[in-house]
Amino acid sequence: MKEIGRVGFMDKPVPRLGPGDALVRTTRALICTSDSHTVQGGIGPRENLTLGHEAVGVVEAVGSEVKDFRPGARVLVGAITPDWGDPASQNGFPSQSGAPLGGFKFVNSKDGVFADFFHVNDADANLAEIPDDIPDAAAVYCADMMSTGFMGAEHGNIPVGGTVAVLAQGPVGLMATAGARLLGAGLVIGVESVPSRQKLAQMYGADEVVDFTKQDVVERVLELTDGQGVDTAIEALGADVTFQTAVKVTKPGGTISNTGYFGEGEFVRIPRVEWGVGMADKTIRTGLCPGGRLRMERLLRVLGSQRVDPSHLTTHEFHFDEMERAFEVADKKLEDVVKVMISF
Repeated sequence: MKEIGRVGFMDKPVPRLGPGDALVRTTRALICTSDSHTVQGGIGPRENLTLGHEAVGVVEAVGSEVKDFRPGARVLVGAITPDWGDPASQNGFPSQSGAPLGGFKFVNSKDGVFADFFHVNDADANLAEIPDDIPDAAAVYCADMMSTGFMGAEHGNIPVGGTVAVLAQGPVGLMATAGARLLGAGLVIGVESVPSRQKLAQMYGADEVVDFTKQDVVERVLELTDGQGVDTAIEALGADVTFQTAVKVTKPGGTISNTGYFGEGEFVRIPRVEWGVGMADKTIRTGLCPGGRLRMERLLRVLGSQRVDPSHLTTHEFHFDEMERAFEVADKKLEDVVKVMISF
C-alpha cells in the first residue's frame, strides 16, 4: 500500500529480529477483502505499508530466546499475532492485546506478509508447524478464513440441532457455514446471490440458500423456521443492512455473531423493534480472528482429519510477481473470484 487508493511493489530491508522473534520465508499467501478495505482507508492513512496477513512459509531465522522452532521448519502463522504476556491476553482476549484490535499487527501496525520474508513476534506462541501430509495451499486457509469463519460459529452459541443463518457466503461466510455444521447445527441457511458461491455454500453444509435478489431474506428465514427465527445469525459481510437483517432474523434469546469488517460509515444500526426495543434477550457477539499456536494446531487437525477442505475456495492463482494484477482481481471482484492464492 503506497498510500490510500494505491498499491505497488517496493524494495525493503529484511526485517530485524528480537530475541523472541522469527523470520519466515513466504511460500503461499492469500488476498483478503480486508486488504482492500485497508487500501481504501478503512483503518486510516498508511504509507508504504506491506499488505497481507494470511501466509505460510519456512522459518529462515529465529531469535536467541526462541525454543521450539528452528530454520527449515514449515510453519503456519495466524493472521492475528498477539503479545501473549499482555493483560488483555491474560484476560482471555489476545486479539485485543495492547489496544483494541492490537493483536492484528500485520498491515495494521507493521508490515504484512506479501513479501519474500516477514517478521513474527512471540514466535513460540504464534507459529505452528505444518504436518507433512498437509499442503501449504490448504494450511494457509487456517490463518484467517477458517479461524474467523469458525469463530463466527463458535461465538454463535449454536445448540446441537439448532438453526443458523449465515449472511453472505464469501470465504469467511463459507467457513462459518462449515463451522456451524461441525458444531451440530440442524438447519443451516446461507444467504447469497452469486450462483458459484451458492453451490459452494451447499457443498460446505448449507441446507437452504436464500437469494436476497429474488426473495425477502427475513420472510424466507421466518418461513423456514416456522415463524420463530434462528437460534444464531452470523453476519459475514460487514455491511449495515446485513447486520440489521441478522438482528431481524434472530429469535428472542438468540445470538447475533459478527465476523464482518465494517470498513465504511460512522455507525452500524440496530433495528429497534426487532431488537425487542432493547429487551428481547438477543445477544450481539463480536470478535477478531483468533490467533496463536494452539488455535492454528487445532485448525490443522481439522484439515488432517479431512473434516473440512478449504481448497475449493481458491478460484485464482498468481505468482508473487503478478501481485498487482492479483490484487486488482480480488479488489474489484473480477472473474467470479472467491479467493486468490499467491505462490512465491
